[in-house]
Amino acid sequence: MTLPKFLLGDNTDHPDDIFIMHTEYPQFIINLVNDDIEWMDELRGDETEIANEISRLIEDATEFYDREMERYTEV
Repeated sequence: MTLPKFLLGDNTDHPDDIFIMHTEYPQFIINLVNDDIEWMDELRGDETEIANEISRLIEDATEFYDREMERYTEV
């Protein structure tokens, strides 16, 4: 099975939260409401490169969410 890079998730125990799951390395779940991140993989490498990658991935996750919401409103 091929997973998409990002998945949108929700949970009725946390109705106000918006979860985005990143399925590639480094795997993580971000709550877009408060930017809380749970890492599933251990981060390895140069700290500056890791910080830049994290920043890019958070931006990508936010863009994914915005695109998904636009698609929902188009229907």
